[in-house]
Amino acid sequence: MAIRLEDKQQIVSEVNQAASSALSAVLADYRGVSVEDMTALRKNARENKVYLRVVRNTLLKRAVADTEFECIQEVLVGPTILAFSQEDPGAAARVLKDFSKENDDFEIKALSVGGQLMDASQIDVLAKLPTLDQARSMLMSVMLAPVTKLARTMNEVPSKVTRAVAAVRDQKQDAA
Repeated sequence: MAIRLEDKQQIVSEVNQAASSALSAVLADYRGVSVEDMTALRKNARENKVYLRVVRNTLLKRAVADTEFECIQEVLVGPTILAFSQEDPGAAARVLKDFSKENDDFEIKALSVGGQLMDASQIDVLAKLPTLDQARSMLMSVMLAPVTKLARTMNEVPSKVTRAVAAVRDQKQDAA
């Protein structure tokens, strides 16, 4: 079915806007995936704040031109579903990786982070990145560790004195 020029321009501008604010992109081949499974994938993507879209390759090439995801143009062959991570760099990778585990027909083609095109085998690296909340908690635990150790050390001094006095008392009681 032919798409009108105005619709094409709208698709290109929408995808370009999503690409401009995205942190990472994942491309996959969705041939053979049922409509019900694709609906579940889209729902999961919305819940994880991932922009998911099926776009014609010619329109996608125009949409990502002059963005940091321009490098994905060389892998745009065949039916492609595009996922942009909007808030968490690993969100799109996690969503599509989990979906590909459940669906054998779904194949991840490539991914892009920071203007670099990566092979599909690198999906685990991106998917294992911590979320923003996880990164904050890791940072807070690293910042809290020295303070906790100092408090334990300062608390240990009176404890040692108390144990030494108790040992002397026990010695005198045994001697008497």
